[in-house]
Amino acid sequence: MKTSTLLIRTPEGIVFAQLLAGPVSRFLAWLVDLCCIVVINMIVNLLIGLLAVLNPDFAQGLYMIGFFVIGVGYGIVCEWAMRGQTIGKKAFRLRVVDVEGLRLQFNQIVTRNLLRFVDSLPAFYFVGGLVCWFSPKCQRLGDIAANTIVVRVPKISEPDLDQLLAGKFNSLRQHPHLAARLRQQVSSSEASVALAALVRRDEFDPVARVELFSELASHFHAKVAFPAEATDGVADEQFIRNVVDVIFRGRPKDETKMAT
Repeated sequence: MKTSTLLIRTPEGIVFAQLLAGPVSRFLAWLVDLCCIVVINMIVNLLIGLLAVLNPDFAQGLYMIGFFVIGVGYGIVCEWAMRGQTIGKKAFRLRVVDVEGLRLQFNQIVTRNLLRFVDSLPAFYFVGGLVCWFSPKCQRLGDIAANTIVVRVPKISEPDLDQLLAGKFNSLRQHPHLAARLRQQVSSSEASVALAALVRRDEFDPVARVELFSELASHFHAKVAFPAEATDGVADEQFIRNVVDVIFRGRPKDETKMAT
């Protein structure tokens, strides 16, 4: 059964909801990327055309190689450098992610882009679009082989962090190196879940609220091991508040001056 939302449950029991991108939005993003590829091909062909005067056969070979390398390499380079996005996907707020919510690996990006030629047969991504339409997770053949999905990145208005976190001592900031490591280890999805839990904390039943922040605290404790003096006696909800403060507000000015 096709669904527009994919629920991913971590070993710690935290559930992440991913909004799946449909065939139409993916096709529109591909059209933007196709325009980018055409422009790059035109520039490269102009350069290769200069060699055609000296050696037409060699230039023809470069044309063929360039067409393949640019067609495949564009997606690989963009999705790796832009963390699962191309110019077209960024324009339509789409992103490639691992189907289990894990970090996207380079071999997954290569696999899904190499199979683009199969998905694009016979023309205009007919095979890929057909498979994507009937796939429960809106996956084309390249996604199925690479174990990836394409999700929509909703535009979220950022809450007033100064008001949300004001007046609270953050013991994690006493260890700036570990705080920096925490920012590196936490994905954007994990950070968003923690922030949403704080924003909506008053909407939860008291028992569910305690359980939620207990699970979240266990999850983030496993990311980076802070010394006991930074976490002992800190309630789970306050610990998550400290984590959100470190992730979203980075290093305050006084810490920057001390580091320099």
